[in-house]
Amino acid sequence: MIKTKQTPLWVFLAFSAIETRKGARLLIWSCAIFTIYCLPWNTITNGALGEFGKLIFLIDDWSWFAMMLPITLWYIVSLKWMDKHDGWLSRPAGARV
Repeated sequence: MIKTKQTPLWVFLAFSAIETRKGARLLIWSCAIFTIYCLPWNTITNGALGEFGKLIFLIDDWSWFAMMLPITLWYIVSLKWMDKHDGWLSRPAGARV
C-alpha cells in the first residue's frame, strides 16, 4: 500500500505491509476465522466437546474474542475505505516491486 495525502493514519496502519486488495481480503478472512476460533467453545457447550474439545480449543475465557472482534472490524472498515477511495493503485505491466 502506498500512503497518499488523503489516506488516514488508521487505514495506513491497517494495511501498511499489504500490497494488494487480495492480500487485505486474505488478512480479513484469516482474522475472521481466528476470531471464531477464539470463542470459548468449551464454556459455551458446557464441556460437551469432551477431551477433544479441551485439546483443540485451549481458550477458556472471552478475552481473546473481545480483542479479535474489533481488530477484524477495523480491517473490514479500512478495506471499505480503500475501495471507496481507490486506494489500491495498480502497477504498470512488467513493473517490479
